[in-house]
Amino acid sequence: MARTTTTTTETIAVVAFDGISPFHLSVPCMVFGEDRTETGAPRFRMRVCAPEPGPLQTNAGFDLVVPHGLEAIRRAQIVVVPSWRDDGRPAPPALIRALQAAHRRGATVVGLCLGAFVLAEAGLLDGRPATTHWNLAAAFAKQYPKVSLQPEVLYVDDGDVLTSAGTAAGIDCCLHLLRVRYGAETANRAARRMVVAPHRQGGQAQYIQQPVPATAERDRLAPLLEWLGKHLDVPHELDNLARRALMSRRTFTRRFRESTGTTVGQWIQNQRLALAQRLLETTDHPVERVATGAGFGSAVSLRKHFTSAFKVSPTVYRRQFSRTEEAA
Repeated sequence: MARTTTTTTETIAVVAFDGISPFHLSVPCMVFGEDRTETGAPRFRMRVCAPEPGPLQTNAGFDLVVPHGLEAIRRAQIVVVPSWRDDGRPAPPALIRALQAAHRRGATVVGLCLGAFVLAEAGLLDGRPATTHWNLAAAFAKQYPKVSLQPEVLYVDDGDVLTSAGTAAGIDCCLHLLRVRYGAETANRAARRMVVAPHRQGGQAQYIQQPVPATAERDRLAPLLEWLGKHLDVPHELDNLARRALMSRRTFTRRFRESTGTTVGQWIQNQRLALAQRLLETTDHPVERVATGAGFGSAVSLRKHFTSAFKVSPTVYRRQFSRTEEAA
């Protein structure tokens, strides 16, 4: 879902707690917190806060000093709960009240991994789609039956509330939020800096049964994916791709899903949508030329798929994020 960009510096409050995983805490801090003055990208005020500020233990054998209490949430446009305890312990009432108040005044609230439990406890997910780490999905569904749990996906964007699966999916979710607020190029720069995949759709499977396929298949798929990324503007037949990968059609489709977590067709579609975003942001090409360049064939087809994916038309998206219009 595309959102209007803002020229003001946004405040992001990240909630820490005693026993937190440093990796989970670092995810939103890495995506939003690093200084981007030289790149001209948006900057954020990062506020790591806790129900009781001061020294906090981590689960990695060292302590953190958190300078801010929950008052930081009152001034934040984005509030992130990057994880939570896996023993089912409820969140402090003060934190629940702070999240509810932030949501009421219009802040975007994000629950990464087990942070979804805290959002559900606050009632922010009732009647809404959400996800969490697959390992505790059954417990989540039992504890919060009013939530429309989607345990198989990487992250869920429901507008003003976002949730994600485990740690890597938390990066995907934060990059997605950066993308919908500030455009694909801003998110791509952050992804390049972190050396991670620039864009994984939220509906992609979070748990891949065989994450590392056999060496022969892996070696055949890697150059194919690179080649596909450079030839998105032309149609592709499944049988032709299988032959290029030196596999049977059946083996190719199976290995592709095992390696990427999605189907061949959906992967190509996602890549074309991402390319269309970049072209709309960084060029002044007419929508028809963007459509053909991204492999949609026609402006009508581009508008259909783009609007379905991002809830906004290509033209409106360009007005929100175009670098060429900003330069003009």
